[in-house]
Amino acid sequence: MKKVAVTVAVLALGLAACAKNNAANNEMTANESYTENAATTDMNASMNAEAVATNALENAGNAVDNAQDAVSNIAENATTNK
Repeated sequence: MKKVAVTVAVLALGLAACAKNNAANNEMTANESYTENAATTDMNASMNAEAVATNALENAGNAVDNAQDAVSNIAENATTNK
C-alpha cells in the first residue's frame, strides 16, 4: 500500500510540474514581443541612419564635383577670354 501511495504522490507531483502556467507564459510572450519590437526599432533606426549617411556622402561627392567643374570653368574662361 505504501508503494501505491508513493507512486501516486510522485505521479501527482510530476503532473503538477507539467501543468501550464498561463501567467508565466503570457509574461514570457510579452517579453519576447517587446524584445522583438525593440530589435526591429533599432534595426530601422540604423538603416535610416545609414541612408542619411549615404545621402550625405553623395551630396559631398557632388559638391566636390561641382567645385572641380567651377575651377575648370574659371581656368578655361581665363585662357579663352584673354
